[in-house]
Amino acid sequence: MFNLTTKELEEFIADDIPYFDLTTHLQGIQNKRAKLTIFTREDIILSAIEEAYTIAKLYDCHIEGRLKSGDKIKSGEDIISIIGEYNNIHKAWRNIQVILEYSSMIATYTYEMKKSIRKVNGHCELLATRKSFPFAKRFCIKSIMVGGAMPHRLGLSETILFFDHHRQVYKSAKKFYAILSKLKQKAPEKKIIVESSELDDAINLMNFGADVIQLDKVDIDTVEQIIEYRDDGHKHIKILVAGGINKKNAKAYAALGVDGIVTSALYKAGVANMGSRLELL
Repeated sequence: MFNLTTKELEEFIADDIPYFDLTTHLQGIQNKRAKLTIFTREDIILSAIEEAYTIAKLYDCHIEGRLKSGDKIKSGEDIISIIGEYNNIHKAWRNIQVILEYSSMIATYTYEMKKSIRKVNGHCELLATRKSFPFAKRFCIKSIMVGGAMPHRLGLSETILFFDHHRQVYKSAKKFYAILSKLKQKAPEKKIIVESSELDDAINLMNFGADVIQLDKVDIDTVEQIIEYRDDGHKHIKILVAGGINKKNAKAYAALGVDGIVTSALYKAGVANMGSRLELL
């Protein structure tokens, strides 16, 4: 696991508060201390609390409580309390709450989706696509990992994945199948992943040496046939399913015996329902 750096969080703060908080500036309140408590209105998997602590420290706030990312928090429970100068509390408030709301909901959705998968398939992994929020990859990746998923691809540089668009440069499917062995020779330490959407194509890819087949938007009956063929003589090949898979239908695909479910649904989970209380000291 990793945490966002202080520099990243300072940039996040500067985007929200480029100069000063106009509202509290107009109030003109000095030498007043306050306590802010953020709580959840629903059961969540807590995520990005470490970043919340860092933001609080940047505003010279004292932190009460020491939860960690991955903790299960029940509805109504407090997540974090910070004590500090009144104006600084207001600056820290939304920065902290927004991070916790987004990250915790992604983590919670991820946790629930993986839990449903593991009920029927103990070796199936939940894999998050590259379709994270623009300019927020590290934040999204931390959130899905807290929930129990792994990144499918962190970028184009570390994985080999042939889509249909890549295959169009070859005159025929047979021409593409024929170059798989050469591709494996060029990158001997890498897995060759190929996306497929048809039964015959998936079978041919297995026979010509693809290491991983990613089935995109393939119906359950066809996936089942592909898994049966794989299990009959190509057990070393991994099968992933992708395309329109979310918390509602993931269990049905996992039950077929696939090795991984690739999804972007984790990033669309929304925000956790949190509230806050402010107390003057």
